[in-house]
Amino acid sequence: MSKLHLYYTRAMRYDRLSNDGATQALGYWAKLIEAPCSPRSTAVRQNLRGIRSLGIFTGCPQGFMDRRKALKKAFVNTIKAGQAVDDLFVARDKQLAYKKDGAPYLTLSLVDRSGNMKAVAWDNVQAISKAFSAGDYVKVRGNAVEYRDTLQLVVRHLERSDPAEVDVRDFLPATERDVDQMLERLIQISQTVENEHLSRLLAAFFEDKAFVELFKTAPAAKKMHHAYLGGLLEHTLSIALLIQAIAGHYKGIDKDLLLTGGILHDIGKVHEFSYETHIDYSDAGRLLNHIVIGVEMLEKRIATLNDFPKDLALVLKHMIVSHHGTRDFGSPEPPKTLEAMILNYLDELDAKVTGVRAFMDTEDPEATWTSFHRVLDRFFYKGPRPGGMSGPEDKIANSSPTED
Repeated sequence: MSKLHLYYTRAMRYDRLSNDGATQALGYWAKLIEAPCSPRSTAVRQNLRGIRSLGIFTGCPQGFMDRRKALKKAFVNTIKAGQAVDDLFVARDKQLAYKKDGAPYLTLSLVDRSGNMKAVAWDNVQAISKAFSAGDYVKVRGNAVEYRDTLQLVVRHLERSDPAEVDVRDFLPATERDVDQMLERLIQISQTVENEHLSRLLAAFFEDKAFVELFKTAPAAKKMHHAYLGGLLEHTLSIALLIQAIAGHYKGIDKDLLLTGGILHDIGKVHEFSYETHIDYSDAGRLLNHIVIGVEMLEKRIATLNDFPKDLALVLKHMIVSHHGTRDFGSPEPPKTLEAMILNYLDELDAKVTGVRAFMDTEDPEATWTSFHRVLDRFFYKGPRPGGMSGPEDKIANSSPTED
């Protein structure tokens, strides 16, 4: 089978295209294959990335699709005093100030996925200041120095970088798991729901490509747990797998309702966060929060379905409203059904286990205890593990319900 024939058949399979549609896609992809394999060709690169996601693109030399990763050479946590730096960062905390003699200087923070460092420009201050705004990607040349026991970069040159030329994964943490595989598994679980109304509701969400793209990308939090790209999907899949594991253990549990509520409980987070250069709350996230947004999304989706029972819609909305447990944690009402109560505890379990594990991973690997966890108000014991059990750095302890 020729490569082009392979592209044709996979086009039909991937997007359920007609013969004519697959033929058009085939012609388009063939042109892209012949296009210059230049990382500077932004439109071509973006389209090739989409094709590669189908697992069918082999037209450019090995490693072409990974060249953008090489644009960033040094991360903040690897920079040492005395080191010359010429690299990409996100600029934040920009501030123009003046010395006693009236001469201007510029301070800012340079950020990537590994951390942030202070930077200062003493020369060409006005030109450098006009070259960028806070939140921009910037390419910086300078030298790292230690000042008052703190590392900072003395900037010699700075210019704004085109976001299209930047790999966002260098600046935002992301899940280590395969997003498409997680999504496929979650959809498979959703298809086990037997209740006709709930099944149609879940299908309506997962057939919405715009929603799915946001759902695959969004973080689940800004700091506490799953605070990285793909975190929302990872957390949701974990909840769904936990529900599958325990739902049959108790009598009188509506597994279909519990699964549907578990899959949809955090859908509002697709609009709660912004994550172009860093993870933060969006305007909607600050003004409404994901619970209100999620209920609105659910209501709109249900409105598109014929004859969806009002009582079923009500208890499903209650699961979204109550999944944080108490008003102190953001829920206007506590869980008042068995399914809502189970969801609340599973949500808390997954968030805390993942959050504490991430906290442990940032600590000294040789230490027996972690530093003090301010949110949970305690130290955590790391080892040696009783009875020769594996430590938190081992695969067994690092596994989670999201791994089969």
